Amino acid sequence: MKFIEFGFGNRWFVRTETELNNGTEFEEKGIVRPIRLQSLYLRIWIGKTVVILDSKEGYKGANKNCSDFKLLFGIRSL
Repeated sequence: MKFIEFGFGNRWFVRTETELNNGTEFEEKGIVRPIRLQSLYLRIWIGKTVVILDSKEGYKGANKNCSDFKLLFGIRSL
């Protein structure tokens, strides 16, 4: 699964995070192709609260251990 994100709070303004089947993940600067669109999402992280509005899965909320600020638009891809 790939997550292509645009916005503030990550190491780069545009980045691709790839999750492998064994549970490991890595990130790369820019957009890594090919893109097979699964959904679009908006992720807002303020303090320890994370809210995700996903076009396929709807609303998701979570609490994290670390405090941060992120505002990201993303593409979930296979």
